[in-house]
Amino acid sequence: MSKAPKTIPDQINLLLSRNMTFLDVNNAPHFLSNISYYRLKGYWWEMQDDKVNHHFRNGSIFEDVIDLYNFDRHFRLITFNAIERIEIALRTKLIYHLSIAYGAEWYLNPSIFDKPKEYMALLAKTFTDVGRSSEEFIVKHFDNHPDEHPESWKALEILTLGTLSKIYQNLQHQLPEKNRIAREFGLFNQKNLVSWLLTITFIRNVIAHHSRLWNRVIINKYDWPKNTPQPILTYTPDNHQRRKIFPILSAILYLNDQISPGHHLKTEFTQLFQTFNNVPLAKMGFPRTWQSEPIWT
Repeated sequence: MSKAPKTIPDQINLLLSRNMTFLDVNNAPHFLSNISYYRLKGYWWEMQDDKVNHHFRNGSIFEDVIDLYNFDRHFRLITFNAIERIEIALRTKLIYHLSIAYGAEWYLNPSIFDKPKEYMALLAKTFTDVGRSSEEFIVKHFDNHPDEHPESWKALEILTLGTLSKIYQNLQHQLPEKNRIAREFGLFNQKNLVSWLLTITFIRNVIAHHSRLWNRVIINKYDWPKNTPQPILTYTPDNHQRRKIFPILSAILYLNDQISPGHHLKTEFTQLFQTFNNVPLAKMGFPRTWQSEPIWT
């Protein structure tokens, strides 16, 4: 049986009845009219001492929920910026190395790919995305060359990180170009890069849908390299630790160190954590001594 909808005054009264405190209840209607009650639930979930009856611990403050929501919004923006650099670098490296080795239309060559079924699905996805694209360079290509597939530097430019990651994943393992791309990202093992890219794609999609990243469970399982040219963490995160964002965020920073050495991402994250110093970073898997970890120093 579906629940009856509640007016904003009813929502406020419900929170009050569940032991939520408001520093200024007069401001609450503004927030709840612009950020839905259901959306905020993810941010006050950990404040409950009874998650069956949704009762809040003493000292649970609505304005702290709003601060946490605002923190997460800024956190997502910085993380998205970091992922954008990785996406552009992956696209660039795929186009460059494989075009030089196998020609401008290498993505049409099944012999350099591993699994035929996955290859055909990726090729169909590429054709669909190219066919739907309104990008001027794609439109002009078919105006000038109606019977020719676009070169890889045109076709891959409109593909998502998820599709690019799967293209890289399905390249033949023995291709020297596949290993070269992994090494340019600072990894000795191409399988590590594949698993990182697929997990980073999951995070990118969370952000793209404006979903909560704070305290998010990372459902993708990913590998952790045995060694890297530069150290990342002083420990190997176990599977439980990898369910929180800290290890993969550290991996994102490491990849950015390789492709954009002058970035300011660590400073941006640190300043954000200082601005919202009440946010419990431990809920995102940050260890107590996270600032001493090699990638964060």
